[in-house]
Amino acid sequence: MIELEGVPELIDPVMVAAFEGWNDAGDAASTAVAHLDREWKGEVFAALDAEDYYDFQVNRPTLWLDGGVRKITWPTTRLSVVRVGGDKPRDLVLVRGIEPSMRWRSFCNEILGFAHELGVEMVVILGALLGDTPHTRPVPVSGVTSDPDLARTMDLEETKYEGPTGIVGILQEACTHAGVPAVSLWAAVPHYVSQPPNPKATLALLNRLEDLIGLRIPLGELPEDARAWQLGVDQLAAEDSEVAEYVQTLEEARDTAELPEASGEAIAREFERYLRRRDIGPGQAPGGHATESGDASYLRDTSSGRTRPPKPVRPESGGDPGSGAPPAGGPGRQPPAGREGDDGGDEDGPRDSSEDSPEE
Repeated sequence: MIELEGVPELIDPVMVAAFEGWNDAGDAASTAVAHLDREWKGEVFAALDAEDYYDFQVNRPTLWLDGGVRKITWPTTRLSVVRVGGDKPRDLVLVRGIEPSMRWRSFCNEILGFAHELGVEMVVILGALLGDTPHTRPVPVSGVTSDPDLARTMDLEETKYEGPTGIVGILQEACTHAGVPAVSLWAAVPHYVSQPPNPKATLALLNRLEDLIGLRIPLGELPEDARAWQLGVDQLAAEDSEVAEYVQTLEEARDTAELPEASGEAIAREFERYLRRRDIGPGQAPGGHATESGDASYLRDTSSGRTRPPKPVRPESGGDPGSGAPPAGGPGRQPPAGREGDDGGDEDGPRDSSEDSPEE
């Protein structure tokens, strides 16, 4: 039995989770939860036993010095609470850690035990995958669920995915079987610039989360970091004609795919979001959101210290996106970039960016 001493009674709590590893391209998802924890000054109240879930030869502990005393930090998953005030207060339970190496069912049961004890009303799991999406366009973010009723009421996709999955997919299904409403939000990260961090993808996940749970999220320096990131990639792409040509091809495919979205219903949805975010500040989109496409005149020069993005993998010469193997960018880091419902790709992830709807 889980005993939570010192944790106050929560108001309409929502659990938000992200895990480093296969489901976290560009570290976008784990950075989003870390941002929430930092901005709202989360208080850690529990940590899962590292011995139960992690292979220390895969995720090694680290040594560090505290006033000359050597200490060890073990890889684990921690839970914290943030109290969000305002006119409509709502508390968040943040779950952040590393994808476990073993005992996934027990891991999910332990997370759900905390959710039950805290009265969590909904679980939102953040993920990011590599996709054929240009860095110059808004980051596609898909919201998916296994609950048909939740899909209808919250304008989400009902997942039809079949194939290899990570802890995000397992936890979502565990929530569904336990009767806990659960949603996964997936951001598509450009595969040709997959190295972390990716503040633009992190910002897109937070914007979508804000819409989903009805909370204004303080963004801090994230919008500026997203613009700086885009400028840095723009400059690096401009130095390589092959990358620049490939980015232009992705832009054309994305723009063509989005033409049908210029419908009355799509315009109405965007107008509703605009009305919710009318207080526009300098350098921000409505409601304090960064204008993700960016404008070079407002961007910092971050070209120094950045590595050149790898050459794009052409479809005819690249790996099979349906193989289920981790994509380029490091083994065990990012899920494959496939379309939901295809043979490959990540669990419940967004479709190929060339067929995605505009930024939610």
